[in-house]
Amino acid sequence: MGNMENEATVIVYECVRCGARVPTTDIELRGGEIKCTVCGYRVLKKIRPPIVKRVKAI
Repeated sequence: MGNMENEATVIVYECVRCGARVPTTDIELRGGEIKCTVCGYRVLKKIRPPIVKRVKAI
């Protein structure tokens, strides 16, 4: 069960410059340095999962 909790807490970021996806595991391996692993750019945005919104019909 502990392993499944770790997989659920992995957040994926996307580099603004090159579009590469960087998981939090790669950021932790670099000592907490927030950088793209491909181009080295320091601006990353969090990728949000698609949220399904249900609207009640009138």
